[in-house]
Parts: sequence; structure tokens; C-alpha cells
Amino acid sequence: MQVNWTGVYPAVTTKFLADHSLDIPMFVHNLKAQIAAGVDGIIIGGSLGEASTISFDERRELVEAALNIGADVPIILNIAERRTNDAIELAQLAEKTGAHGLMLLPPMQYKADSRETVELFKAVAGNTNLPIMLYNNPHDYKIAVTIPMLEELASIENFKAVKESSRDITNVTRFKTAFGDRYKVHCGVDTLALECLAAGADGWVAGLVNAFPRETVVIYKLMKAGRTQEAIEIYRWFMPLLELDIHPKLVQYIKLSEVATGLGTEHVRPPRLPIIGSEREEVLNIINTGVANRPDMSKFENL
Repeated sequence: MQVNWTGVYPAVTTKFLADHSLDIPMFVHNLKAQIAAGVDGIIIGGSLGEASTISFDERRELVEAALNIGADVPIILNIAERRTNDAIELAQLAEKTGAHGLMLLPPMQYKADSRETVELFKAVAGNTNLPIMLYNNPHDYKIAVTIPMLEELASIENFKAVKESSRDITNVTRFKTAFGDRYKVHCGVDTLALECLAAGADGWVAGLVNAFPRETVVIYKLMKAGRTQEAIEIYRWFMPLLELDIHPKLVQYIKLSEVATGLGTEHVRPPRLPIIGSEREEVLNIINTGVANRPDMSKFENL
């Protein structure tokens, strides 16, 4: 299956049971809701997917479960590893399992310079035929994917897209000015999605889509259709919820949102723990208020 690298790509959460083992039935339940809502691809094992706590075998199991749904959307596996050899091994495992593409981060833990980061990217691309989205998130991972780096990688066919999470909206314009359509550019920060789409972003790698898939897809489609004011109205309702995506505990917050909409459970893997006390009350208030005032999406059925 070809990856078009446009549209809404949920960075899905990994579902666990109370004993911290994988909850494949709930994982599949959520994926089916995403697909029914009209998403354009699924990203497995990202930051929201608690990548640092799931093994290679578990990632393979998640990819297989997603593929077994039989839906006509590409399955993308995230790669965020400390060692280049591990990144290569995971890319090859993804390809062997049947994934359709990869999302690739700079090295974890070690703050690599530009040359080292580019060499990791090249090493992975040279050991797989899968198309790759590079992930630019210097805010969280302290390594920027810059225009000179993208220029050096532009001749390598595997590299197709960039997930732009620097929180600098002008990067969408910078990348488009520098490369035109050579790289598809996706917004990776929920609270900046509408603005990035207005600036010409091709897609949205989304977080709160896990709990609110249809609203996310509708905002994207309205923006692409030039129906900006309608998108803004939904976006303003959505914003308190979208802000849960930019907190260090985004995994716990978004999983709590999934519970409220019947699309997940609250279980996380240690060292993460479910939120408690006043923090829990505050987050639940945001979620419950959002659910109570959820806009009617039925009028957008033909969008």
C-alpha cells in the first residue's frame, strides 16, 4: 500500500490491561473508530504509544493487529532508539511484518549533532525500502531537523515527509519555501494544527484524535476545503482538550480522554502512573466539559 503522506495520522496510544500486558482488543477497537472517522493513516509506537516501554516483539504484535483489521489505510511504525543498529533492526522488523512506512526520530538520550543525526537517518533509509517521515521536535528531544539537513537527505528517495513539532509555525513556510513538495509537512502539535494547515501543511499527526477522531478529521477537511470559519468554530471548542497534548503527562491525559469517549482505558506502563488528586479533578473537568459541549458532526457527513 502506498503512503500518500497527506491527511490526519493519529499517533495512537498503546492499550494495556491492568497487569500492564497489551490489550489488543481495545487497541483494535480504537483503531476501528479512527478508520471509521476517516483518518488517512495510523502511527504506532510513538511518544503517545509509550515507545520507551514497549518491546520490539510488542511493536510487531501491534503492527500485526492493525494490519489484521484489513482497512485501506497505511500503518506506520515509529522508530526512536538510542543505538543506530537498533533503529535499523526495528525498521527491518517493520518492513518484514508488513508495515507501510516509518516515522523516524533523531537518536534518543545522546544529543547528537547534525552530522551524527543525518548519518543515523541515512543508515536507516539504506537498510529498508519503506518510506519515512522524519520527526522534528527539538522542544522535547533537543535535536533539530534543519533545512541544511533536509537538503543533504533530499536525494534519498525514502524520505517523504517531516512531522513538524518545533512549535514554530513559520517552519511550515520555511520548509515549503525551501523544498516545495519534495517533503510533505505535517503539524505535530495539536494546539497549532489549524494555524499550520492555514500555512500550507499537508497533514496533521494528531494526539487528541485518539479520543475525538471525527472532530479532528473534520477540522482538517474543512481547512483543506477553504471553509476556515467552520473549522475555527470546532477548533475553539477543541482547544482546552488539545492543550492536554502539550503537557508532560499527555499520555495519561489523553488516555483519560479516551475513557470518556469509550475508546480506551486508563492503564499506563510504569514509570508512568495514572493521575490522582486535584490534578485528576482538573483534567477530568476539562474532558467532561468538552464532552458535554461536543459539537454536532452529523452535518459534515458528506465532507
